[in-house]
Amino acid sequence: MTQPVIWLDGAWKTKETATISVYDHGLLYGDGIFEGLRIYAGRVFRLEDHLKRLYNSAQYLRIAMPLKSEELADWVQQAVARWGQQTGYIRLLVTRGVGALGLDPQKCEKPAVIIIVDEIQLYPPEMYQTGIPIITASVRRTPRSSSEARVKSLNYLNNILAKMEAREAGCLEALMLNTEGLVAECTADNIFLVHQNKLFTPAAVHGALEGITRKVVLECAEALAIPYEEAALAPYDVYTAEEVFMTGSGAEIMPITKVDGRTIGNGKPGPVTEQLKAAFHEVTIQD
Repeated sequence: MTQPVIWLDGAWKTKETATISVYDHGLLYGDGIFEGLRIYAGRVFRLEDHLKRLYNSAQYLRIAMPLKSEELADWVQQAVARWGQQTGYIRLLVTRGVGALGLDPQKCEKPAVIIIVDEIQLYPPEMYQTGIPIITASVRRTPRSSSEARVKSLNYLNNILAKMEAREAGCLEALMLNTEGLVAECTADNIFLVHQNKLFTPAAVHGALEGITRKVVLECAEALAIPYEEAALAPYDVYTAEEVFMTGSGAEIMPITKVDGRTIGNGKPGPVTEQLKAAFHEVTIQD
């Protein structure tokens, strides 16, 4: 089994030697940000897009990044070279850093930056052929008045609670609504609906992360002349859709064939979903 590659604040570490302080505010308070990236054909997929989102998140949270984007990109590429595999998963983390006990971020002198390259498999391969059932979680997406959805922060407790609820219901995923009852996203992935051959996905203003895979899917839809809209969506729209699927760097494109016990379409991955899956995989090879 290939060993993970870990870079921590300028030093290469192993899984056993990579440690952070118990006074790091990322551990104490979830004060930090992260990105999940994929490696396809030995290349980092959409690195520039991920770094832009990471640095935008840092700007929003007023985390002073200790590295320029170009420098971090170079370290990522070095980590991938050390990994030496054609496929893999990259986790970038930035914490507020070590500080005193107490919430005050000004007590943290320097953010910590971590790169992890390892394997990932979220779902068995056969599920991409059959699709999966999901439920709607009772846990709501954190409102924008409390936390901006476009920031990919280390604060995932409501998502974790929703994931636990899904597991207890015998599902692997859950749909999350915002406090107004509109569709936001799944616990770690964006969601798409197909109505009369038109693609719909929640807008960021409704609590959806502006996912990188989501962005690629919209690019694929445009290239395939599939009309799409970022819209306000209710559970009714999900239940009555002809096709539903979710997207994420880890999950890629996963068909959803049942929601809250309601069969979507004919209960199988639909033609638009399959078309977009094929187009997405072409992009991962070419980019």
